[in-house]
Amino acid sequence: MKLANSICAMCLLLTSLMWSSPAVSDDVSSTWIGRQTVGLVAGGMLPVRLMAPQSSKLNGIVVHPSWQVTLTDPIGESWWSGTIALGAEAAFLGVTEPTGAYGVGLTPKLVYIFSSFGRLQPYLEGGGGPLWTNFDGRIREQGSDFNFLVWGGAGASYALTKHWALNAGVRFSHISNSGLDTPNSGLNYLLPFAGVSTRLF
Repeated sequence: MKLANSICAMCLLLTSLMWSSPAVSDDVSSTWIGRQTVGLVAGGMLPVRLMAPQSSKLNGIVVHPSWQVTLTDPIGESWWSGTIALGAEAAFLGVTEPTGAYGVGLTPKLVYIFSSFGRLQPYLEGGGGPLWTNFDGRIREQGSDFNFLVWGGAGASYALTKHWALNAGVRFSHISNSGLDTPNSGLNYLLPFAGVSTRLF
């Protein structure tokens, strides 16, 4: 009974947040430049093998806390009108297959946010940076613990209020040591993700 009451209360809270449209619409006309957002997304790895040496099926959980700042007001006046944001995010990888392993990284990122769809804001994003792992001796494709994570993807943010939004999307990610050690066959995975973000300024 307590669980049912908690679920009902959560549904009512989310419904009330979703119907608070005036706060969202009032904010549309203000400048986008300088808006800062922090967020958190998480998802499960889906292995992608593009070449024969990439034989491991990389499975696990990935968590990305992030920060970004909007650099421009909307560019253009069509459906593709959007803003450009620059940011950074951390990467926490918990690999469960082919064996237990981890990765911790930091990647700068560039984001293009489509601004002409109201509360729904689709976006394209990409980034890359260093990834510290314990892959050497555990995952046959990578012969070093120091690697790089490069990724790109698409998603959408849905504004619940002026400051809070839900996020969902998918990314393609590639892990490599850039030839600094052998072997270096590379690892790839798709990351369907979901999360939440909040606007600071």
